[in-house]
Amino acid sequence: MNGRISSSIMCADLAHLEETLRLHEEAGIEAIHVDIMDGNFVPNYTFGPDFCRVLRSLTRIPLDIHLMVQNPERYPDLWELRKGDRVCVHQESTPHLQKALSLFNVRGAEAAVAISPGTGLQTIGEVLDDIQAVLVMTVNPGYAGQTLIPNTLEKIRRTRELLDSRGYRQVQIEVDGNVSFENAAVMRRMGADIFVAGSSSIFAKGLDFAQAVARLRESIE
Repeated sequence: MNGRISSSIMCADLAHLEETLRLHEEAGIEAIHVDIMDGNFVPNYTFGPDFCRVLRSLTRIPLDIHLMVQNPERYPDLWELRKGDRVCVHQESTPHLQKALSLFNVRGAEAAVAISPGTGLQTIGEVLDDIQAVLVMTVNPGYAGQTLIPNTLEKIRRTRELLDSRGYRQVQIEVDGNVSFENAAVMRRMGADIFVAGSSSIFAKGLDFAQAVARLRESIE
């Protein structure tokens, strides 16, 4: 299976959102990555449910909702999930990880567990039955434009090994953080399937969007 692109909408020109989403559709972008930050789990604020509703009114591209919020299981119905959407829950954000993941699964979304750079893979071993993807953060969550943490590349490989050895070959690996054209190629070789693309690639200054998407696809296919 070829790699898929999840476009980090926080890096886009939001003043021209409708036009931007049209370009996404023309380029065949597979998902819109929406970073939800609460100022608590991470020291930043971004989008919320209302922005997700705006996106749904403008495009049929599935949403990839990345919940960087404390206790995400408290608000499962805020997101009005559709088939094809994915919700990423951070392992570090709740003592009730399995409950949170199952709440999003039963609402028709794919559920993913996200792990920050300092979080060990052993922490997700008990929820593999509840997920369709693992989101490996290659930077610390909270801000765009960070530099990749080198040892997270090896972590992608170890994640693939863990999933395969436990019989979860169908679980995909998503990567988020400094997904440049060069880094994406390495991530792909390490076993990544879904690439959160932002200011390091498809929204890089001075690049044509369609050409940047084509270049990223070359890196991940």
